[in-house]
Amino acid sequence: MMRPVYCGGFAATALLIWSSAALAQSTTAAPAAAPAGSASAGTSKQNLSEDIKLLRKDVRQQKEKIMGAAMGLDDAQSKKFWPIYRDYNRQLDKLNDVRLGNITAFAQNYSNMTDNKADEIFNAAVSYRKKRIDLLASTYDKVRAALGAPLAARFAQVEDTLNTLIDLQIQSNLPLMWGPEKQ
Repeated sequence: MMRPVYCGGFAATALLIWSSAALAQSTTAAPAAAPAGSASAGTSKQNLSEDIKLLRKDVRQQKEKIMGAAMGLDDAQSKKFWPIYRDYNRQLDKLNDVRLGNITAFAQNYSNMTDNKADEIFNAAVSYRKKRIDLLASTYDKVRAALGAPLAARFAQVEDTLNTLIDLQIQSNLPLMWGPEKQ
């Protein structure tokens, strides 16, 4: 009888959430902190960029640990899975750069948001989500071809759960778009 495999423990999940929280806080606060064009703005953007790189590395390492524990692969399966997963993460990083740009645009335009800019930011967020789900689906197909449907479904389930945790943490640190009360 097969026992269920659970994807990680409390400590790993908490660390993952903490890392993404710091990323969300850094990306929303820093762009508006210094006026554009000032000497400190360049330094702040450079520091922010370095912070984001470190946080992404930490999140990626934690995701790999959780994914490895959840997948429970033998050596032969691991040799097939990890190159696919690392390629997926490289592509996801590129998508997340787009997301980061969108969050930065939101922060920079928050005080003077126009209808057009709000539409642009929303449409970019929807586009990001569609591309991310397409990437997950195409990676599922690759994992399925290499390891079969049950392990591919496990990969997709764990990855979707981890991405949902990260999304929740980022979203909970972003202010709501202002509405009629600001006008």
